[in-house]
Amino acid sequence: MRKLTLVAVLLALGFTAHAATSAKPQVHVSHAWIRVLPGALPAGGYATISNTGDAPLTLTGASSPAYANVMLHKSSMRNGMSHMRMVKQLKLPAHATVKFAPGGYHLMLMQATHKVSPGDTVPVTLHFADGSQLKVDFTARPANAH
Repeated sequence: MRKLTLVAVLLALGFTAHAATSAKPQVHVSHAWIRVLPGALPAGGYATISNTGDAPLTLTGASSPAYANVMLHKSSMRNGMSHMRMVKQLKLPAHATVKFAPGGYHLMLMQATHKVSPGDTVPVTLHFADGSQLKVDFTARPANAH
């Protein structure tokens, strides 16, 4: 009986620790959507990410069961030409909002694991430097969406 109680307590502590590392209550995501392009072209993920906490956070990446590879990217204009580069991490200052939008920061979702169509809900998990994660549902929109 004593061993069973100890196992139950350890399992409860493990669940609590997991819940703490997977929850990010000071991060709020709104307007999350994915621009679906034809064929096997990569999709772009956009959202508004707000850090309402008192400490800065660092977004280090994202993942989704709907795509084999999800990367942080930033588009910019230089000398009249559009450029895109991969970003290893993105600082989210305390009490600040960062917008992932066409022409700026975005998620690059590559190699869909199944057909993603406008109207679909795509789960995306945001990964933070402290090991925590935040699951967000993104709505798939057509290629001409803004």
